[in-house]
Amino acid sequence: METIKIRYRRSLKRKNFSAHTIKNYMHRINMFALWLRVPLEKTTRREIGVYVDHLLQKRLSPKTITCHLQTIRLFFDYLADEEGMAVENPVRRISIRLPKPLPRHLKDGQAEKFLAVIKDPRDRAMFLLMLRCGLRVEEVAHLTVDAVDYRKRQVFVRCGKGAKDRVVYLSDDARAVLEAYLQKRSSKAKEMFLVQKGPLTGAPISVRGIQKRIEHYGRKSGLDVSCHRLRHTFATQLLNADADLATIQDLLGHDHITTTQRYCKVANLKVQRDYYKAMEIVLQRTQGRDEDRKRPWATARRRASLQLVDGERRHG
Repeated sequence: METIKIRYRRSLKRKNFSAHTIKNYMHRINMFALWLRVPLEKTTRREIGVYVDHLLQKRLSPKTITCHLQTIRLFFDYLADEEGMAVENPVRRISIRLPKPLPRHLKDGQAEKFLAVIKDPRDRAMFLLMLRCGLRVEEVAHLTVDAVDYRKRQVFVRCGKGAKDRVVYLSDDARAVLEAYLQKRSSKAKEMFLVQKGPLTGAPISVRGIQKRIEHYGRKSGLDVSCHRLRHTFATQLLNADADLATIQDLLGHDHITTTQRYCKVANLKVQRDYYKAMEIVLQRTQGRDEDRKRPWATARRRASLQLVDGERRHG
């Protein structure tokens, strides 16, 4: 089994899966292998059902359990296709119903309150890149100094989610904070954000290190905030400012516009504006008809005038 897992890891690397994805896949495979009491080739849907019960008892969320099942399904596909094992995939269909919560964002006042407690230039730069550019926490952690073009006010995001590259743009405040941070930083390391204290000083900051910093500022500001919530806030603010949905999709790096469309349900300001604009037109039409019904002689006069003008044009 250990030899198979080593070969599977190599297979994932050859397929250009990110190190983060490979780590998660192997962790889930190891969990399943330690739990399993029958040989791999004898695993059936019954074992998978019992394993789901086991994960539920561990209080894992439906979304997390679905990730486990997807990983196991891919692993069994590998066993059959690349290892040549005579196995039938026990995870043919994933039937766990997932809740679909709406993206949660910070209101404008909350975003200002959160930024107000951040005095450190590095931390302020990291979180403004999420709030103004829509970067994911992994993208901030892996950002390099040469990825930022200050003249064009662009950030080149290399190997984002799904190993895709994209370009995002710098707001005035994000650019100013980045420049202030780099002026203070003395290291020549290629990574943008570095550890500032402790034995790892000068090393690139990790994803978990960034998450710990936002948890610290969340407690300090009294707000329920996360790295991904800053990204949600970025998308919602753009939509409220009437940015095109396809533009937001491109900036966020979403594969499908249906993912971006979820923000439409929480962008209340845009919904309000669209409603009142449309309702004004509706009221103008209906009130005009009401006036016509109240003053039929005026309507008849207008019709007679139009007919007179039309007649003059014909004989003109």
